[in-house]
Amino acid sequence: MSTPAATTADVIVVGAGPGGSATAAHLAKSGLSVVVLEKAHFPRDKVCGDGLTPRAVAELARLGVDTGKLGWIRNRGLRVHVGNRQHFLDWPDLTDFPPYGFGVRRRVFDQFLAQTARLAGADVRFGVRVDAPWLRRGRLVGVIAKDGQRFEAPVVVAADGGSSRLGVAMGLHRIESRPVGVALRTYYRSPRSDDEWMDSWLELWDGPVGRSHLLPGYGWGFPLGDGTVNVGMGLPDAHRFRDTDLRDVMGRWLRTMPEEYGLAPANQAGPVQGAALPMGFNRAPLYSAGLLLVGDAAGLVNPFTGEGISYAMESGRFAAEHIVEAASRGLDTRAGRQILGRYEQYLREQWGRYFGLGNLFGRIIAHPSVMRLAAHYGLPIPGLRMLTHRMLSHLTDHPAHDAYDRIIAALLKLAPRA
Repeated sequence: MSTPAATTADVIVVGAGPGGSATAAHLAKSGLSVVVLEKAHFPRDKVCGDGLTPRAVAELARLGVDTGKLGWIRNRGLRVHVGNRQHFLDWPDLTDFPPYGFGVRRRVFDQFLAQTARLAGADVRFGVRVDAPWLRRGRLVGVIAKDGQRFEAPVVVAADGGSSRLGVAMGLHRIESRPVGVALRTYYRSPRSDDEWMDSWLELWDGPVGRSHLLPGYGWGFPLGDGTVNVGMGLPDAHRFRDTDLRDVMGRWLRTMPEEYGLAPANQAGPVQGAALPMGFNRAPLYSAGLLLVGDAAGLVNPFTGEGISYAMESGRFAAEHIVEAASRGLDTRAGRQILGRYEQYLREQWGRYFGLGNLFGRIIAHPSVMRLAAHYGLPIPGLRMLTHRMLSHLTDHPAHDAYDRIIAALLKLAPRA
């Protein structure tokens, strides 16, 4: 039996999450032929906080999306809980980023982005599981699906999540010294579903506040505007908690919530599910032998907050820009490959010091008593509260336009690169 002819394109993108779909949309808008291969059938669920920060909203705008017409619930910032006190932190009104975020389930958001890529001209295929890389003389020339289909292109983008089976198959393993967090989340029917604030708990108590065991990490409650709230917790070191029943820990923390939040077992609207958070450039190199990594596949999760959607979309845009430039010289030429080789250095110039500082921060919050002292004595000071908010949320203008921008820029110059 003859082997069926391969599907050919300029670029193959493996994975249709935020990183893959953003990459494909930008490439297709630039006139390149793109095939996106996604193993799942959309809409599909995804373990996530379902919160879009202003960084992610800015990426939607760069895709040509009119964010004023999306119909998703907007949020104006964070309501931060420290012990029994609350601090309200508006998203800053900047030139580079809008002063609002969104709450939207990933099954809705990811399908929207995949459709955006398709409308831009990408060939998006669901239910296609990539089984192996297709190599020729040691260089990636495409991928082979589980059903035997072959897809050929001079460039392949791995947007297949934190485990990145394609990256691992190409010998790109996780850097063990880099942090991997863990997050759990579920849904509750709650009267806070239409709230304009995203809740963030900087202290996780497994009993009465101040009189029980303090856990490392943070908790969240993100309103979704559909009658439910996404509630979860993130812990900075997955390895440390591998033998811990984290669902039980989360249950004990939720029992400390005020009754008016509606976070009682009778209101739970889905199972507790968990996922790893690959943080701070934890796989390298990000380009090798025809393969580029974006999003979680490259470990591009904010070590301060565990947020990864905006970095997936941004890295997809950066990857597309390098691929388009390389295509102008020929994707199969030496010059084209040299341009692709600049992708990793560009990402590290953009985020290397920020992620490096975040990796240090992750080690600090692994000691909850230190985090508690900083939160209790630092957040009541308005200027320090806003500086912390801007730093952790990675929201500054370039070039700097105020003192916060300048202070953060100075701190990053001192930080080690991730």
